[in-house]
Amino acid sequence: MSSLITPGLVLLDVDLGTDRAGVIRTLAEKVAENGRATDASALFDDAWAREQKTDTGIPGGIAIPHCRSTAVTEATLVMARPTPAVDFGATDAPADLIFFIAAPDGADQVHLKLLSKLARSLIKPEFVGALRAAGSREEIVSLVEGAVADEPAPTEAAPAPAAADAPAANADRPVLVAVTACPTGIAHTYMAADSLVAAAERAGVTLHVETQGSSGAKPLDPAIIASAAAVIFAVDVDVRDKGRFAGKPVIQAPVKRGIDAPDAMVSEALAAANDPNAPKVAAASGAGSTASADTSSTGAKESFGGKLKKWLLTGVSYMIPFVAGGGLLIALGFLFGGFEIVNDGLNTQIVLGNSLLNLPDATGRSWFNFADGTSLGAYLGAVFVTIGQASIGFLVPALAGYIAYAIADRPGIAPGFTAGAVALIMNAGFLGGLVGGLIAGGIAFAIGRLSVPTWLRGLMPVVIIPLGASIAASGLMIVLLGGPIALLTTGLNDFLSGLDGASAILLGVILGTMMAIDLGGPVNKVAYAFAVAGLGAGSFDNQAPWAIMAAVMAAGMVPPLAMALASTVLARRLFTPVERENGKSAWLLGSAFISEGAIPFAAVDPLRVIPAGIVGGALTGAITMAAGVTSQAPHGGFFVFFAIGNFLMFAVAVAAGTIVSALIVVALKRWTVRTPRADDAGRAAEARDADVVTPVSASA
Repeated sequence: MSSLITPGLVLLDVDLGTDRAGVIRTLAEKVAENGRATDASALFDDAWAREQKTDTGIPGGIAIPHCRSTAVTEATLVMARPTPAVDFGATDAPADLIFFIAAPDGADQVHLKLLSKLARSLIKPEFVGALRAAGSREEIVSLVEGAVADEPAPTEAAPAPAAADAPAANADRPVLVAVTACPTGIAHTYMAADSLVAAAERAGVTLHVETQGSSGAKPLDPAIIASAAAVIFAVDVDVRDKGRFAGKPVIQAPVKRGIDAPDAMVSEALAAANDPNAPKVAAASGAGSTASADTSSTGAKESFGGKLKKWLLTGVSYMIPFVAGGGLLIALGFLFGGFEIVNDGLNTQIVLGNSLLNLPDATGRSWFNFADGTSLGAYLGAVFVTIGQASIGFLVPALAGYIAYAIADRPGIAPGFTAGAVALIMNAGFLGGLVGGLIAGGIAFAIGRLSVPTWLRGLMPVVIIPLGASIAASGLMIVLLGGPIALLTTGLNDFLSGLDGASAILLGVILGTMMAIDLGGPVNKVAYAFAVAGLGAGSFDNQAPWAIMAAVMAAGMVPPLAMALASTVLARRLFTPVERENGKSAWLLGSAFISEGAIPFAAVDPLRVIPAGIVGGALTGAITMAAGVTSQAPHGGFFVFFAIGNFLMFAVAVAAGTIVSALIVVALKRWTVRTPRADDAGRAAEARDADVVTPVSASA
């Protein structure tokens, strides 16, 4: 493996000017001059685009402009010690040490880890001081190579295993968890992690950090997350698998603040942990959170089944916005133009043949009709339905595309979308999208692991992997798999359409139970994903998918609403002041179909709260299926009333489940007792303030 830096890539005590863009361009040209980039201008464009997202200057007179670029053929580091210093946006001073990191778009893990080690070394005063004192380019190269050869700094402030008494010594320290991530995942991700760990140590706090960087990430142990008082997100991108932190008080800021002000972030996290009104992490709707989109974060010990679940849920989570937007737009179209707006493609005819200045004739139930027989409502309804149908049309391709993305990262997106589009052509539906996405992602991942010459690496993620995986995956769908999957899809739709009576009620009970059993956890996600994935197949001739969606949404609303009713109306004295405050929030969360609103109650008393929620959720699911309630919207609860068929029975079903669950949890709290836990002392004090008797015998 070639070196990241050579003497020819070092600029000592040179005048680079004071214009940041000009400095980056000079450094990009230096990379090209050394044969490590094919196009200096393209490299500059990528580096400058990254610079405009977040300043790369950090405290201490250092700047780390960096990027990934298809123009780079070999991972490279250029070091400059400019005179005068250049302003890169740091809070204290301009940079007199500049490290320009240029990584190939398909950089190998070895080089990425070395670059990450270097970035972490830049927060060590002794290393930075040696760079400033170095008298030659060769000495700079030697210092850098020594830094990347050392073991990386730890990302957790946990005690060293060798110290037998360390855990006991730190047992009383507050525990925090953090996630750091930046767009390229090379420098700021790891520097923020180390800065936060050092700040936590100064504050007497145990901090565990998950770095979601390009060189891989090891997810935090669920037990550590459960023990944490609060979570810090120092990120410029979405946190992978955010649902793991649901219910935790959260402090979120750009990743650069984790470097510039780590002490403040730790202090804010500690304050949030003691504030019942602090913002909390909420999983994505009733489905839970977005699954990890990077297989490197799954960990070596994760089973194939666990990985498969994450891949599928990633696809579903990215698909939901298309379904949500499309479903609500279609529902609005029916509201304005009437259900007749879709008959025989009427909406398309109106959109293509009419305008605001040439309104169409009124439809049967359209609004805003005029005396001349024209209708603004019919036109607006046609527009809404057309846009909604276009959005729904992306359901299967988006599902397949982001399943492939979860497996193979960005190179899997194009093959996945293509396989999903082919599944639509073959009438294979969402099942075809699932299969096509898995095949496309697997093939893209396999091609990406091939060893290729250096000159070919830049083409791999943008040309070779998408082309090869698209041909292979879509070809398999057309030649072998599309037909059988289409038959299976047709059979499933016929089965669901034929459900009535007892079979439909039983399905409602099962779905309601699944939605309430773990409040945004894996079982809840499976039920929600099943409902959302089939939503696009619903129609006025086949309303079974809409009925399933209604049962799932209604049942998911019950647990938080039940806890709100119990803690703020029925039996306030059985709940602590903090729980009563959470109950006020749970009214809104439950009404909006955010099942996680019940998590603060379930975390404290799971053996009472969860069974009560299951009974209510099952009852609600049964009522909605028996009454033929439908929902064309995958989310929103009461706030999407216009998308719900037979809204009165929807409300009745939710109310019935809520009341039953609330009465059960109150009865369980009055007439059953539980063994005290170590953390019950504080709760007992709160209970005394509220005139509550805390039972201390037997086991719940």
